[in-house]
Amino acid sequence: MTTTHRETTTVTDTASSHRALRVLRRTLSSVFARVYLVAVVLMCVWAVVVTLGDNPDASFAGVVPVVATLPVSLLVVLPPDHWSMLFLPIALGALVNAVVIGWCARALSRPRPGSGPSS
Repeated sequence: MTTTHRETTTVTDTASSHRALRVLRRTLSSVFARVYLVAVVLMCVWAVVVTLGDNPDASFAGVVPVVATLPVSLLVVLPPDHWSMLFLPIALGALVNAVVIGWCARALSRPRPGSGPSS
């Protein structure tokens, strides 16, 4: 009986993980979510290029992608031991925001009951 319970739990966990991946794929398939992700990547590339250059405002270039991925990027701020530690909160914030943007776009584009043409 214990073995059956473990198998049922595994099947349920697998089904819920497949459902979560399906929802994630559906929300990230929105054009708005993809445009947002591309914009964040371009901001990160710009920040790296400006930081490597000899500009007086280069120290503030990394703030732009962090602000674009608020609020999650500030919740996960890590001490910058390595330059890649700056991009982890930005990537996580961008992913969460893209999922929210995709969900909103999908919810707003769904036809509402009773909003069709009247007969």
